[in-house]
Amino acid sequence: MKVQFSNKTLTEYLNQLASKESVPGGGSAAGLTAALGAGLISMVANYSIGRKANTAADNKKFNAILAKSEVYRRRLLELASLDSEAYLQLCQARNLDAKAQKAASKAARAVPMEICQLCYKTLDLAPYLVMKGNPYLLSDVEVAVELLSAGFNGALVMVRVNS
Repeated sequence: MKVQFSNKTLTEYLNQLASKESVPGGGSAAGLTAALGAGLISMVANYSIGRKANTAADNKKFNAILAKSEVYRRRLLELASLDSEAYLQLCQARNLDAKAQKAASKAARAVPMEICQLCYKTLDLAPYLVMKGNPYLLSDVEVAVELLSAGFNGALVMVRVNS
């Protein structure tokens, strides 16, 4: 079952999230929340590249942060959809044998576990932005950290629930 939220507008996604449909749910919302945090990390890195106060090493590091955060952001957005797919497969497996149920449960845990891992990796990019990034964007880094923490914690709930 293919679920693709990245092609929806934010309003469409939120309307579907608020509806009486089984997906998207908490895992998808955790992935989207984390993707928003990664997006802010990318924004701050973009604004930090090429500042007059930067050394060549600083610019190289900001470019590396940007490259990583963009990979993580895109994957987190993809995981917002994949979580819904895994949940729908878990629901379908409820009528199957124990082996199929166990496999579906394992798959449903894997998606939010990857969200947690990517949140951790993205959070690891923030300290350099705080120390050397554009000082006018420290609040954006702080919001990114909060979003990534919320995404991590939400995904961790889903790992537990899908166990």
